[in-house]
Amino acid sequence: MEGLLTLPATDLRDRSSTARSPKRNRNIHLQIEVRNGWTMIRVNEHFFKLQSSYLFSEIAKRVAAYRAIHPGKDIIKLGIGDITHPLPAACIKAFESAVKEMAEKATGYGPEQGYPFLRDKIAEHDFQARGADIAADEIFISDGSKSDAGNIQELFADNIKVALQDPGYPVYLDTNVMAGRTGTFTDGRYSGIVYLESTAANQFMPELPSEPVDLIYLCFPNNPTGATIDAGTLKQWVQFACDHKALILFDAAYEAFIRDENLPRSIYEIPGAREVAVELRSFSKSAGFTGTRCAYAVIPKSCRVYDAEGGRHNLHALWKRRQTTKFNGVFYAVQRAAEAAYSPEGRQQIRHMRDYYMANADLIRQEMTALGLALSGGENAPYIWIHTGQDAWEFFDTLLHKAGVVCTPGNGFGRCGQGYVRISAFNHFENVQIAMERIRAALATTSRRGAAVPIDAQIA
Repeated sequence: MEGLLTLPATDLRDRSSTARSPKRNRNIHLQIEVRNGWTMIRVNEHFFKLQSSYLFSEIAKRVAAYRAIHPGKDIIKLGIGDITHPLPAACIKAFESAVKEMAEKATGYGPEQGYPFLRDKIAEHDFQARGADIAADEIFISDGSKSDAGNIQELFADNIKVALQDPGYPVYLDTNVMAGRTGTFTDGRYSGIVYLESTAANQFMPELPSEPVDLIYLCFPNNPTGATIDAGTLKQWVQFACDHKALILFDAAYEAFIRDENLPRSIYEIPGAREVAVELRSFSKSAGFTGTRCAYAVIPKSCRVYDAEGGRHNLHALWKRRQTTKFNGVFYAVQRAAEAAYSPEGRQQIRHMRDYYMANADLIRQEMTALGLALSGGENAPYIWIHTGQDAWEFFDTLLHKAGVVCTPGNGFGRCGQGYVRISAFNHFENVQIAMERIRAALATTSRRGAAVPIDAQIA
């Protein structure tokens, strides 16, 4: 027996927004190829809809090709947001102490949700100190907010309507493509996704969706634009989610870089957010843990999701079930190091490190403005979003080949990023100074593009 065996579908819904190729049957997931009486392993064909390369993989590929041609050329990387400072001394001391402790006694498996000593500190310092009603047992320690952003969508139905910012962090979109929530890719966008356009015209603050959506991805301070959100605007998003039974995935990975005390650092500072929002945080940039790996997700016990009949369910319990099944927790010593970030010494050292990076951001803003390039970000975020007036990848290649500087092309973050590049403030100040001098020289013969009017991405 050979051919295709199509099994009956019990709950296949017609989703007009999820366009299929004419060659594909809408029962694709229920088809099993049979050859000589044996079935055959089938690939998840949604992966074929992904673009050929992840943004930062393509950057690395181009940089490697340049190095091969110019092996002795010094390259300054202001592209990917990776730290250049070592771990704070307080964290190193705690790390070493924990490893010695493990040498003296077995720690065994730790709790999948994270050790109470760290969850208690997070709840106290990151939320309760700012009036946000978050308890320690509503915090789930993980190995990164990237992992959390990709993993949590497993809990949602495959036919939900997803809304995300454009430009935005590629992981939000790509993981939903992998899960089958999108249609085909045309003119820089996938059908089936609601794109929340963030442009200079709206000061990089998207409008509320004009159509029903179920899952909303918001990132503030924003990656890549550096835009921030005030309490009044964030309240509108929370109210929208309440009114439409939607869920907000609020990525606050860069909240530590907010210098304006009037801006909210957590969505849970907004009344009603506990029922409609999940928040992601990370120690990667704030405490230099990019290679150490530690982050956390906050899922309040009152946060709800719904089944097909409208029945209400506890998202906290579902995520706990998922984590205890698929995750064994973060290394004990890493969690001890993260705990030390909340000590008086740790907080002071981390504040110094953030101020150092933000001094880089101030310099980049100053130099790019002097070149007549319109920009946003860099005031309450470690990223500067620069309008180049030309194709983003062409500008990337210009800086790489003429200045030996790596930036990030904006169209890698979405169609609205075309014509922009993102410059990261994560590097040594001396390197940033050299990079700015090189960029100035490389662009000296290029005509000025646009007025030197910085765009304040913060909504007053």
